[in-house]
Amino acid sequence: MIQTVMPKRKSHNLLQEFPFSYATERYLGLAYRASREFSLPFRLECKRDVHTTVTNIPSNQPLPQQHQLLSSTQDYTTRSRYSEDEGEEEYEMVQTYGIAPNRSGTVEGRNGGNSEETNALLGGDATGAGIETVERREEVGGKREGHASLVSCVSNLCNTIIGSGMLTFPMAMASAGILPGIITCFFSGAVAAFGLYLLTRCATYTGHRRASFHAVSKLTFPNAAVFFDAAIAIKCFGVSISYLIIIKGLMPNVVASLYHDLTSETTNPPAWALDGGNWITIWMIVLIPLCFLRKIDSLRHTSYVAMFSVVYLVVIVIKCYFKPMKGMEKPGDISLIHFTPNFISTFPVQVFAFTCAQNIFPLYNEVVSNTQERMNIVIGGSIGSAALTYEIIAVFGYLTFGSKVGANIIQMYPSTSLFIAVGQLAIVILVLFSYPLQVHPCRNSIDKVLHPEHVGLQKVATADEDEDDDEVVDDHAGAELPTYKHALITTAIIIPGFTIAYLVDDLRLVLAFVGSTGSTTISFILPGLLYWKLTRDDPSTSRRLNKAAFGLMVYGLLIFVFCLSFNIYQVVHPGAGGSPH
Repeated sequence: MIQTVMPKRKSHNLLQEFPFSYATERYLGLAYRASREFSLPFRLECKRDVHTTVTNIPSNQPLPQQHQLLSSTQDYTTRSRYSEDEGEEEYEMVQTYGIAPNRSGTVEGRNGGNSEETNALLGGDATGAGIETVERREEVGGKREGHASLVSCVSNLCNTIIGSGMLTFPMAMASAGILPGIITCFFSGAVAAFGLYLLTRCATYTGHRRASFHAVSKLTFPNAAVFFDAAIAIKCFGVSISYLIIIKGLMPNVVASLYHDLTSETTNPPAWALDGGNWITIWMIVLIPLCFLRKIDSLRHTSYVAMFSVVYLVVIVIKCYFKPMKGMEKPGDISLIHFTPNFISTFPVQVFAFTCAQNIFPLYNEVVSNTQERMNIVIGGSIGSAALTYEIIAVFGYLTFGSKVGANIIQMYPSTSLFIAVGQLAIVILVLFSYPLQVHPCRNSIDKVLHPEHVGLQKVATADEDEDDDEVVDDHAGAELPTYKHALITTAIIIPGFTIAYLVDDLRLVLAFVGSTGSTTISFILPGLLYWKLTRDDPSTSRRLNKAAFGLMVYGLLIFVFCLSFNIYQVVHPGAGGSPH
């Protein structure tokens, strides 16, 4: 954080808020010219973690190398004020730039003007020009710091990404051939990763660990922020219901397979064990406590278990290719390139298979040292792991069954084997522990919809208030919800979702509309739109990256129209094509 501070002085009474998009150098030049006019010393403060470097510039000295500041700042707000205190006028100008803190634990160059922060500010020219530079250490008072590890963040994001849709990838590859299938999968992953990267860049423009779609939207499209959160809440709520319906449909088959494998084929399980509604009721005993956890990092252990289930499924697909099981169907035709009409219905499966943008902001707020480099590791690790998993299952599944492969690769294997029956249970566990990762962002978005005024509130202190309290920001992305509100919103998500899943067996058509439109919006349209809006007038950002963000938004709009048109076509012509993920 960089601050420019000018001491109190009698002056005219004035309150001015500078626009957010003002360039750093422009503001500092204005502040410095004011200091020269009033013959006041000018002070720069650079705070990194708990270290602060203070550079005092006498009013008779120039402000050296102002352009150096632009490369070291990512987020800034501006405020200029004149206030009165007991009849005595005073003058102060403050500029704050917020960047993800460096928690390396050390600060180099702590002697005089050779500190790292001073070099970044003044180009290593702080000494010898009559500029006094000192450094002090202070505690980060009242600021919320992250505690989640990289492994935890990667596993939680992987668990958000990988779902039962991965079992459809062999059929997606069969609809186009091996080469197009591999290319489209990696392309979809790369586009999703770029969207996540843009969102983490947008997060640096928000307050300290207060990133959320709502907070970023308040800086770009304030009037639309509530609608963005409503779309995210509806999407996450719909996906959470689909997970319960999947569990409801899978459990009877899992129980029957395990029962026959562990006893005999003539012995049938009791009737209650073949009722999927009973099983989602039982599993809710496990899920409800997980849904009430406040932080995503608290779900890391369940994500580890879910990732083990993914590994087990990968082992099944690979093992059955090299050592086919008795009773398996012989493979059909295998092609390197062979597009079929089914490609239209399977392409959305790959596009939406990497959807996880709803959880990138909570992870940004919780990870230890949320620098861009570390967030890139989280994004690359999770998207890369998911893409590798999808490719392995797609390639080996397609090579095993060829053109005869079905929509669910696990169902292609004989369930008479305990090895396969445990794999079916692994799918249930994977989907089960993905449920809380949908409830968490849904709860946060509902809170923003119900109380949008709690986000982004800023207050400039009056004359009788303490100077340290001159800015107040209340954002539920950076502070915990009150207990009663946390419990009410969570309950309002769980009970209706469970009721719908218990009473309804098939919501594929409705969820296809919600998933395709909602996933497109939060994965492609919003990341591109928000970053493009934030940086289009910022000279310190890359013009090429800004144009790429605009391109991502256009790509998202095209996918939105395509998927919406395809879903409408399925309504008009039932049974045509496949069911999109």
